[in-house]
Amino acid sequence: MFNRSKAKMPFRTLEERPKGQTITLEQVASPARRPASQEQILIGLGLNKLHRRSTLQNSDAVWGMVCKVRHMVRVVNEAPTA
Repeated sequence: MFNRSKAKMPFRTLEERPKGQTITLEQVASPARRPASQEQILIGLGLNKLHRRSTLQNSDAVWGMVCKVRHMVRVVNEAPTA
């Protein structure tokens, strides 16, 4: 009936994820007016205020949480300073 094309979710597969041991996430949206479970996921990721950053282990469990709140976080790819 409707032709809705789904946008590809970034970092969905192992090949698209950052390769380092850790990843840095930044909260870019508020959990206000969202399900309580999404707010709890942000707290589990160490994020509870806007523009706060958290460095976490690069594991499947963390990526599962990131995928559930991908509309409220972004992966920060910081270039190393030489």
